[in-house]
Amino acid sequence: MAFSVPERLVTNCGRSPERLEWLSRLPDVIDELQRRWSLTVGMPFDLEVSCAWVAPAKRADNGSAILKLGMPHMEGLHEIAGLRFWNGNPTVRLLEADEGLGAMLLERCEPGSTLRCLSEPEQDSVIAGLLHRLWRSPPALHPFRPLSTMTTFWSSHTLLDAARWPDSGLVRAGLQLFRELPESAVTTSVLSTDLHAGNVLRAQREPWLVIDPKPFVGDRAYDATQHLLNCVARLRSDSHGTIRRFAELLELSHERVQLWLFARAAAEPRDDWEGSESWRLARIIGP
Repeated sequence: MAFSVPERLVTNCGRSPERLEWLSRLPDVIDELQRRWSLTVGMPFDLEVSCAWVAPAKRADNGSAILKLGMPHMEGLHEIAGLRFWNGNPTVRLLEADEGLGAMLLERCEPGSTLRCLSEPEQDSVIAGLLHRLWRSPPALHPFRPLSTMTTFWSSHTLLDAARWPDSGLVRAGLQLFRELPESAVTTSVLSTDLHAGNVLRAQREPWLVIDPKPFVGDRAYDATQHLLNCVARLRSDSHGTIRRFAELLELSHERVQLWLFARAAAEPRDDWEGSESWRLARIIGP
């Protein structure tokens, strides 16, 4: 195969020396995995890919699969463990893995179109059903980090950017919620944390399967936010109605979902504060 890397992945790898080193080793790692797992690997996917190298692959028995190599990424550290935990229900199945390399051979979804092909209200129902299946208590021995690990990590990066905040009061309100919300959760589950329509694929084994889970243990209300942050037009026109409808499908407090959504929109780290769509949503959603 002719090796290539999607542009967005190259951009993300340029953010740290560790990722650039990972990128430099990527061709050799792919060659090694092709030999070890007896694969013929095709050209990588470009759409919806920014934190991993992902390509179609044929196995020795001519079966279809997906080869995925995740770049060093704090949020995605336990993707392999998460796929083992959910074991295909309702995620794609993990066929082979090398945790040291961040390498996965995954079940291929056919036809593989994303949930974006449905209207957003239809997406609400599908994603709510998948989240209800994903939310389980962690086993006694598990590697998954508490959700507060991620919010603390985000907060530290946002604080480094304080000179560029457009409204320090709004950002500090979000940062305060990042501290308070993980501690006040009544119940906790293993979360996907990145479930949106682009990470749900049409398949044959089930109508829809989840890809790219980034598992943490924490408040279920957090897991409502990634999908909602992708529903910008609806949040602009009717933020409270949109949040309430989705929260009801999830059987969650809409007030708590709103707080998590505001915290993320107001205080997540970002490259461009003034031009951020999330920042504009924070003003609409309110603390």
